[in-house]
Parts: sequence; C-alpha cells; structure tokens
Amino acid sequence: MKLYGQKYPIDYSGPIVPMAEIGGFPVRPGLFDVNGAMAFQGGVNFTIHTHAGTNCELLLFHNGEEEPYAVLPFPESYKIGDVYSMIVFGLNIEDFEYAYRIDGEYRPEQGLLFDKNNVLLDPYARAVAGQSVWGEGKKRTYHARVVKDTFDWGAMPQSNREMSDLVIYELHVRGFTRHPSSGVQHRGTFAGLEEKIPYLKELGINAVELMPIFEFDETMNARTVNGKQLLDYWGYNTVGFFAPNTSYSAVEEPNKEGTELKKLIKTFHDNGIEVILDVVFNHTAEGNELGPSFSFKGIDNKIYYMLTPEGNYYNFSGCGNTLNCNHPIVQQLIVECLRHWTVNYRVDGFRFDLASILGRNEDGTPMSNPPLIKSLAYDPILGNVKLIAEAWDAGGMYQVGRFPASKRWAEWNGRYRDCLRGYLKGDSWNAWTAAWSICGSGDLYGGVYSDYNGSYAGYNSCINFLTCHDGFTLYDLYSYNDKHNEANGWNNTDGGNDNRSWNCGTEGETEDPEVLKLRYRMIRNACAVLMCSRGTPMFLAGDEFGNTQFGNNNCYCQDNEISWLDWGLLEKNRELFEFFKFMIYFRFQHPIIQKKLPDAVCGMDGLLVHDVMAEKTTISKDTRTFSVSFAGYDKKKGRDDIVYVSVNTYWEDVAITLPDLGMAGNWYLSVNTYGDGQNRYFYREGEETRIDRSFILRPRSVAVFTVKKI
Repeated sequence: MKLYGQKYPIDYSGPIVPMAEIGGFPVRPGLFDVNGAMAFQGGVNFTIHTHAGTNCELLLFHNGEEEPYAVLPFPESYKIGDVYSMIVFGLNIEDFEYAYRIDGEYRPEQGLLFDKNNVLLDPYARAVAGQSVWGEGKKRTYHARVVKDTFDWGAMPQSNREMSDLVIYELHVRGFTRHPSSGVQHRGTFAGLEEKIPYLKELGINAVELMPIFEFDETMNARTVNGKQLLDYWGYNTVGFFAPNTSYSAVEEPNKEGTELKKLIKTFHDNGIEVILDVVFNHTAEGNELGPSFSFKGIDNKIYYMLTPEGNYYNFSGCGNTLNCNHPIVQQLIVECLRHWTVNYRVDGFRFDLASILGRNEDGTPMSNPPLIKSLAYDPILGNVKLIAEAWDAGGMYQVGRFPASKRWAEWNGRYRDCLRGYLKGDSWNAWTAAWSICGSGDLYGGVYSDYNGSYAGYNSCINFLTCHDGFTLYDLYSYNDKHNEANGWNNTDGGNDNRSWNCGTEGETEDPEVLKLRYRMIRNACAVLMCSRGTPMFLAGDEFGNTQFGNNNCYCQDNEISWLDWGLLEKNRELFEFFKFMIYFRFQHPIIQKKLPDAVCGMDGLLVHDVMAEKTTISKDTRTFSVSFAGYDKKKGRDDIVYVSVNTYWEDVAITLPDLGMAGNWYLSVNTYGDGQNRYFYREGEETRIDRSFILRPRSVAVFTVKKI
C-alpha cells in the first residue's frame, strides 16, 4: 500500500477522497455497512465479509476475460470486525467485472475450504457476468458486475390487497412464451411475458407467481438423453440471490441488469396484477462435497451451510446442501436479499421453496420459534409483502397448518391438493377432509382473519391448489394413471408416485370421444371447486387451455416441447378457457367465497356443509355427494351474497334438495360442469336459470347455485 499523494489528475474535491494507492489505484477505507459493490461519483465501494478467512483480495477483470488485470489486497486497516471494505477511485463500471479471493485454512473435516487461488463470486452481486445467453452457461469463473439503477417507478403505491383477494397464476418465464405458437416477438424472456399481459388480463387473474428468476446456471448439470440436451430448466439452483437471470432478458443489459424485469413488473402493476417470486433459500448451486466452490464455500463454508460433525453437508433440500438459514450471517443475507427485491424491484410477495428448512437449527433440528421466520414476519420493509411457505422439506418435516409465525405467513395447502385430487376422482373416503378444505381448512388455519397481532390468520393463510410446476398439469391429472418421466433419463424413477390421478379409462392421448368428454368435465370440476373454495386459489399456467406435459410430472430438466406451453391448445380448447375465465370472474363477484361477511339478512348460516338433503348439515365420512353453502351480507352491493356448491363424484345421477329460502329469494343455476347438452356450462349474470329446490346432479359433476331476491 502506498499513501496517496498528488500525482492523480482527477478532481477529488468532494467529501470522499483517496487516502492511499493499491495496485496503481487510488483507494480509501470503504462503507463497511453496505454489502456488495456500489458505484458513486468518483469511485466504487466494495464490501465483503468472512469470519474464518485470513485475508482477502479484490480482483478486477476486463469484460469477458478470465485473468484479472488488477489484484488489490485489502490492508488490515481496511478491515473492521470480519468486514473488508474499500473504495476504489477512477473506475468506470462499464469497463470491468469483479470477484474475490480469500485465504485461510483448508480442513474439510472441520468445514474449512479456503483456497487462495479460488475465484469467488460476491454473494451480494447485483449482476452475474457471462450468463446472458441461455444454454451456453458458465465458460469461466463467476464474476460480478456493478449495476447502476436508474429505473423510474413513478408514484406507484404498494398493493394493499389481502391474500384471500388474489387468484394466483404460477408460470415459468421461459416456458410461458418459448414455444413458436406463443406469437410473441421476444420468446422465452421477460419482454415476451410482458407481451402476454393482455391475455392474462382477459383470463382475469390478479397475481403471477414466477418460478425462480434469480441468476442460475442452466447448464450446470447438462446431459444428453435420446439426442436431446437436458438442462436445469426450472432454476431451483441459485448462483446469485441478488441478481436477475440475465438469460431471461431479450437484450443484454450490461451494468443495467434487471431493467427489462423492472419494466415487466411495472407493467404488471399498471394492469392490476401483483408479482410474487418463487425464492430458493434452502440450498445453492454449489452442491455437495463434489460440487463446485465458487462463492459461499470459499467465503465461510461452515457458516453458510449445515455441516455434519465430519464436515459433510446435510441434505434436507434433496439437492446436495442445505443453507444454514438461522445463523445470524445467513439471516442477514436473506433479509437483505428480500429487502432488495422489495425496494428495487417492487415485488409484492415471495413463495419460499421447501420453507421448513428456514426453521431448522444449525444442527438440522427443528426449532420451535425460528428467528429467521420471525424476523421476516416483522421486518418493517417487508411489512406489506406476502410471505408464502411451501411448508415441508426433503428431510421429512411437514408443517402444513402449523408453520411457525403463521399469523403472518401463508402456506401452500398440500392437504387441499392431496385430498381434493383424491375425492374428485372418486376416493369417497376423503369426504370429510374434502368438505373441510372447500370451507377454508378451518381445522388447520382457524376461521377468522385478523392481522399478525391477532389470534388467527385464518383464510389468508391458506393457498389452495390442485396443480403446480411440481407434478402433473391439470389435463395430465385426468389423462394418466402413472407418471411417464422416461425422457428425464432416470428410468422413470424420478418424480412423485402419489399423484392421485385418473386417466378416465385410457392411458395418455386418445381419440375416444367419451373419454375426452369425461376428461374435460373432470377439469371443469377441478376448476369450479378450486374457485369456489375459501382461501386463495392458485393454478398452473396452461391449465386453463388443457396444456399437457405428456405425463411427465417432473419436468425440471425439459427445456423443450414437454415443458413449453403450446398456445395452439388455446384455440383447440377455447371452451375450457372460457370456463376458467368465467369461474375467476364468478369468484370475484361473490366475496362470500373469499372471506367471512356479516350475517345474511335471509337468516342462512354463514358457512355450512350439506348432505343431499340441504336440511341435513352433517355428512358421512365416505359420501360421494355433498354441498357447501356460503352466505353473508355484501355491504358494497347492499344485498345477501349466497353461493351453494354441490359436488357429485358418483358415476350416476344424484337428486339433491337445496335450502328453503322462504320469501327471501329464489335459487338460480350459475354453473353446471356437466353441461346442458349444448356445451353450455355456465351462465353469466342475468342469464342464470331459475330452479326449484330440487335438482339432479349429473354423474361426476359440480353445480353452483346463487340466490336472487324475489
């Protein structure tokens, strides 16, 4: 280090001026409490911390090059506690990439993996260089870029919708528009997804859940099976938690990475659609003992990962390693990451993959009051964002209905998926649980909503779903008895076996009109029940027009026609799309489905389960037919809001009797998934069919009734 003199012709008359020279660059101690790299007028601040590392070097690379053109060791005087920080002056952020080298002990049996020659990616990097072309992957060590954020969000307020007011649509950014049939200009990108927003508005959903969009290397486990290249298509293998996946951008954005994504999010918001990110804090792309060491392993392996006493990796994620989420350093990283996406990208919520891992102690044991989960629940910046847990992990923890801090967190309701899948295909022994689930799973979540200072989160805790990225599509759920994952190259051993699916009589594709007729009726049944269940409905992109994955229930590696949405099916199955569209609209028109309202004037109880005779409000545990009534007073419309949902999973007609309304009104048929014989399955407001109290539920069908006053 050389003390800084007067030989540099740059004007440093501002408040932050160089104090020394390292490697030919004017420098000074940096901003120790600002993690990552941040540019400002005159210089760039670099901050990184390591607990067990003994020294640290900053590496500067010319764009696209592997060898650094400058190596700047951090002096001991540029270290406070475990934090190294240095401001380097005279740098143009467009001219370089950066990384680090950290020295220390190499004792794998003690969890120490330091290597002074290992090039390490900044965990707080806002952009990862060299990843912008999909399928090419990493051809060199990981480097970071400094990002200048000039995006103007305008005066856009944060959404104040409650969770129960959402209809969530889960999609894969690339797969949504990659198929040639998508008709967009920028296929497989953020820009291509933006082109499809008018379609999503027509469908009627008001929230999208994007599968992982953090930077990942899709080629990390690339292989060829039957002549097709298989990639890490889904992206549940994070390389950089603060960086957007640059291969999802239609154009390269050097030093402005994320601009296209921000434009997409702003356009979603301008169209009334919230954005939820699927985030993966349970493991990283560094893998197990045989995996690469490009970031956390070389910075503080025994802090960032859960290790056995022998120094090996606990694998509660099923992906080789497990992040040590409740270590204070890792907590800090996760909180800062979510704040970053909330502040700089204005996302509305986060869905946490295998979230039960967030509640494990450093030795892997479950914690009763995990500090990370509580910190996220009460963080002031995250105060209005949605927090959604996949409340289980690959290590056997299953916390559906009892995820810690559930007064603030919502959960993917895995029980809803499992029992409704079974019941709708005819597993009548699920009747009680199916009825509970349609009513909002009150046995799991309580029945009254209040904020996280209250006693229950109630229906705002419950994300109901029958399909998601993991498993069959809705079309395949009624086209295949068994998974068909042969294309994945694992001899059909991967993917779940408990699918609770039914092929309706023929496995796979068929031209049999009776089988197809039944399949589409089963899809309508599933849609009608999902949209008429209390809680927050979520479904998988493409379900609304019968998209298929050809029986593959684990498409994580299929970047091809197996996973890409075939938009040609939209025209083929336009009738199905219109049904989904109506059911979403119907749900929004009847808030009593979404939440408890004041008591109905007509005297009907707010929420009841009915046998085939409405007066009987208990059902047998194995009944094939039952109904659920929702009733309350809608103050906005100044009238009772009453919805009666009848489900018949029997293969024959069943006669039902609806409640006696007396002089309070008449029953009208709004939905009949069996149809009227002329392919009419729903009736818009003003077109409903008035009926008497008696009604014949056709085989394997769902009917939905509403009330109009006399």
